[in-house]
Amino acid sequence: MDRALKAARTSGSLNLSNRSLREVPNEVYQNFDGASEGGNWWEIVDLQKLILAHNNIEVLKEDLRNLPLLTVLNVSHNRLTQLPAAIGGKLLCLCLIDSVRFYAISELTLFLFSLFLFWESDRLPSLKSLDVSFNSLANIPEEIGSATSLVKIDCSNNQLVEIPNSIGQCVELAELKGNKLTELSDPVISSWSKLTELNASKNLLNGIPESIGRLSRLIRLDMHQNKILSIPTSIKGCSSLVEFYIGINLLSSLPGEIGELSQLSILDLQSNQLTEYPVEACKLHLSVLDLSNNSLSGLPAEIGAASQLHFCIAVYCLMTTLRKLVLIGNPMRTIRSTLVSGPTTALLKYLRSRLPSAQEAEVSTPTKDNMVAMAARLSLTSKEISLGGMDLTSVPLEVCSSNEITKVDLSRNSIEELPVALSACSSLEVLLLSKNKIKDWPGEVLKLLPNLTCLRLDNNPLRQIPMNSFEAVPGLQILDLSGCVASLPGSSAFASLPHLEELYLRRVQLHEVPSDILKLQKLQILDLSQNSLCSIPEGFQNFSSLTELDLSDNNITSLPPELGLLEPSLQVLRLDGNPLRRLTLRVVHFSSVYKCCGVTILARLD
Repeated sequence: MDRALKAARTSGSLNLSNRSLREVPNEVYQNFDGASEGGNWWEIVDLQKLILAHNNIEVLKEDLRNLPLLTVLNVSHNRLTQLPAAIGGKLLCLCLIDSVRFYAISELTLFLFSLFLFWESDRLPSLKSLDVSFNSLANIPEEIGSATSLVKIDCSNNQLVEIPNSIGQCVELAELKGNKLTELSDPVISSWSKLTELNASKNLLNGIPESIGRLSRLIRLDMHQNKILSIPTSIKGCSSLVEFYIGINLLSSLPGEIGELSQLSILDLQSNQLTEYPVEACKLHLSVLDLSNNSLSGLPAEIGAASQLHFCIAVYCLMTTLRKLVLIGNPMRTIRSTLVSGPTTALLKYLRSRLPSAQEAEVSTPTKDNMVAMAARLSLTSKEISLGGMDLTSVPLEVCSSNEITKVDLSRNSIEELPVALSACSSLEVLLLSKNKIKDWPGEVLKLLPNLTCLRLDNNPLRQIPMNSFEAVPGLQILDLSGCVASLPGSSAFASLPHLEELYLRRVQLHEVPSDILKLQKLQILDLSQNSLCSIPEGFQNFSSLTELDLSDNNITSLPPELGLLEPSLQVLRLDGNPLRRLTLRVVHFSSVYKCCGVTILARLD
């Protein structure tokens, strides 16, 4: 404790979490008293960050006013029933209350009111995220609207019966699940015009207001486990909606306008009272549709006056992007129970078999453009886009359209080069380019991806890897160049990758281990299999973090004793396919060969 307090006087940060504290030590409130212990008062830094999470604290004293520069206060997972007025008094720099949750705050109104009034001219201008979940709040004060920068609010799992109109300052995310809300008023919904995610599940809502259609930026809407009787026709205004969860409600029908949600990919309607599915919904390009536990005894026989196709066929064949369909728990009479409870692919195949040949041709495999568009829609919420194995010859523009994408999978295609436009994906962390036709090292693009940590370029016909190629990606943790016929860069190239944890160099025609690889101190997995290595350098003993080493299918005839020094970390060593002469033809353990317990060598002698 004394050491932590002393360090806090120079760093301005104090972490006393997980210490079973029943109260805050008085020394915490007396930050400047360290000068009396021999220190110089002018060298003491005011406390700015205080973490008291995961304790048994029941009271925060008014002495908090002695910490005027406090900016972060985390008192989550405690036993507080109220917060001191001092938090709204002299803590003029407080900009974020981090996770004030998981304890029984019964009266938060006075606290928030004082918090929003502490600065008369501009109240909490920096507060962007407010989390008061898992408490016992009965209401939220109107003054919350004074937090003009608020973009995320989490009020879930409280006792709220209404939401103040002023809460509309929330821009991105509103978590309201697990309360006692009976309605969301039109003024509240109308004020959320910029909202992208709304979770009002597990409440007592009996309907959705007409104003929901004004949320044109809404991407995810979760209202499952309420008492909702109907969906308003205005839902068509949610033109950006990708995920809609409204299962476990009291719906008996769906509006035809739901078919106008062109971006919708996931529709959860489980455990309602639906007796039919609207014809208009055939236009949806869903990937997941859950209709389980409803009252669908069959599906409508017609989809229009001119067409006598069974609606079930139209639904499942027109929605060619569908990969998961759940029908279990319905009193189906026209489809065998084994198909209803079986895999989606079998059900779709059965339904397609009932189509006339002309109609079957119309609902054949979706076009490449449709699949790309679907992947782009899914990426809005997952932040990942997967286009592997689509026989693409170039990178689609949709891949380069968002700076929030973190993972791009373009493997198993016929792409020859990366467009500079890919640099727009400034948040990209994982780039998978395996098994393409890339001939030139894409350094100009890679250097514009500052957050890249994983790069897989294996099995591409790279002609040359430049000497300074890895300098463009210094943050890489995973690199796979297996199967690339180009010669690896010079002896110091890998030194540019100090954070590398996994390196795969299968089938790259290595005759010796590059010396700079031995300097990668964080390396955990090293794959040098299927090369022409004849020996293992003694420097391998420096791989203190190595857990897996694959040297299979080389020309290695002996193992250096120094490998035994890898015992603390190495778990797997693969040596099969080498002409080793010093190991018996069996699976042996380092404990019997190099006194290295727990590591298995897989050796096969010719």
